[in-house]
Amino acid sequence: MSEIKVTSLHPFHVELNAKMEEFAGYDMPIVYTTIQEEHLAVRNDVGMFDVSHMGEIEVRGKDALKFVDHIFTNEILSKPFGKVVYGFMLYDNGTIVDDLLVYLVNEENCFLVVNASNVAKDYAWIVEQTAGFDVTVVNLSDEYSEVAVQGPNAEKKMLEVFGLDLSELAFFTFNRFMINGSVYLISRTGYTGEDGFEIYGANLDIPEIWDKLHHAGVRACGLGSRDTLRFEAALPLYGHEISDQITPITAGLKVFARVDEKTDFIGKNPLLQEIENGSAKKVVGIELTEKSIPRQGYPVYMNDEVVGVITTGYLSISLDKPIAMALVDKAASKKDTPIAVGIRKKLVPGFVRDKKFLKKNYKTN
Repeated sequence: MSEIKVTSLHPFHVELNAKMEEFAGYDMPIVYTTIQEEHLAVRNDVGMFDVSHMGEIEVRGKDALKFVDHIFTNEILSKPFGKVVYGFMLYDNGTIVDDLLVYLVNEENCFLVVNASNVAKDYAWIVEQTAGFDVTVVNLSDEYSEVAVQGPNAEKKMLEVFGLDLSELAFFTFNRFMINGSVYLISRTGYTGEDGFEIYGANLDIPEIWDKLHHAGVRACGLGSRDTLRFEAALPLYGHEISDQITPITAGLKVFARVDEKTDFIGKNPLLQEIENGSAKKVVGIELTEKSIPRQGYPVYMNDEVVGVITTGYLSISLDKPIAMALVDKAASKKDTPIAVGIRKKLVPGFVRDKKFLKKNYKTN
């Protein structure tokens, strides 16, 4: 059994008495105070997350852009450098290797940010695809630490603490910035449905960033609230709404798989066939009419028959009602379809709805 890793911020989590659990091979903070307090801090003010466990993989070389375009579902060749693009890497059958962010650095450099639990798998898969391309693939995951600063006051707090005016940093772009003599890559994306920034830096440098934010009153938030926040914004999580058993079409994420715009990418043809024939299953939103929590793995029923499974579900902190995302049969995917969820030997009634649980609060201009 491999040894559990720790991030460069681990001493801070221990000092703050965080509840720690193993996640993706790391000892990570799940919650510091309560998930509700941390969730609302990000929705209403600003919070910060240690996301140093995420994977960073660099593709370098003359064919870097061409290669990443080949393995990635979204369009990158028409995008300017400094842009961040979200999309998927697919197996030949169209199911998902991983979802990821591609940072377009220059003609010979793409910086890929992948899910923590998939780093080794992703790196091996990417390397396997390099035949015929003049590229070098480097796994830099152990060299980077990362803090995500999220919430409507994130921009204001970055100016206050570090003197960085990030008002011109557009949504889904990045740049490099100097803080106290060290260089950081800062992007404006996020995984909470709120405005915010990701600060990537060397392992030795990031603790200073966390410490200054903490002393400026930014609330430390754990992976528990990170999940409740991303869920309310209907953002998918690998192993839940997307996986190696699900395609982007089934997941309702065709907008990030540019089958019409791109000449080719790995896994494209199965997606075209699925679009033509229709998906057998679909990821949908669900709302229950009684206050009971529809957790991941619970069965979804229609007319007393199992037609699906909950992928993520909570009693929404922001909305105070039980909502979920679920993978269901096509017959049960239509909006307003009456369904029930099996919870503790009881069928709790509800209905299919859209996944727009909460209006996202990104800064898009």
